[in-house]
Amino acid sequence: MRLGILGGTFDPVHYGHLLLAECAREQCQLDRVWFMPAATPPHKQSRRLSPPEHRLNMLDLAITGNEAFEVSRYEIDRGGISYTADTLEALRAQDPQRELFFLLGSDSLDDLTTWHEPQRICRAATLAVVHRAGTAEPDLERLRTIATPEQIERFRQCLVTMPLIELSSTDIRQRVASGKSIRYRTPRAVEKYIETHRLYGPPAQATSPETAVD
Repeated sequence: MRLGILGGTFDPVHYGHLLLAECAREQCQLDRVWFMPAATPPHKQSRRLSPPEHRLNMLDLAITGNEAFEVSRYEIDRGGISYTADTLEALRAQDPQRELFFLLGSDSLDDLTTWHEPQRICRAATLAVVHRAGTAEPDLERLRTIATPEQIERFRQCLVTMPLIELSSTDIRQRVASGKSIRYRTPRAVEKYIETHRLYGPPAQATSPETAVD
């Protein structure tokens, strides 16, 4: 089984995430792609995230109808800081026959050498680096300090190109907070979920998944 892992906060998930995952699934010939929201991302410890159940629920709504996509609760249930190296090694230990592909944008590739024990990431999974059409191909040579030449060549065989699309969760949160439309930036079901649960507005307005009224 060729399994792609796409991590992130997904606060909220948007069409850029979905398109990245689909392009990687197709071009790397993946059997499945798991969307894995982080409990506490190492680089975002100072930012207050939406409750995990909200982020998981929005992902479930976003991937409905795509049998190749699945939402994983692994990092949420484990809790604590979500280190990619720990997650990938744990997934390999669960099923050594499963081939793992770690999906990441070319912007994240620039910072990968500063992540927690990145050598372990390169050993545990094939990096599937996604870059936008019309932009320069990612420079994998910058991984020389954390990956072997053989690993880098394997990563090179799984470079992914996706259409140019400029979306971000930060922009969506800011648009909601200022009363602007987020239509066509995220699936309609996610848009309605954000509206129903009053996410990303004043903190006092937010509701929990259990208490909100549809």
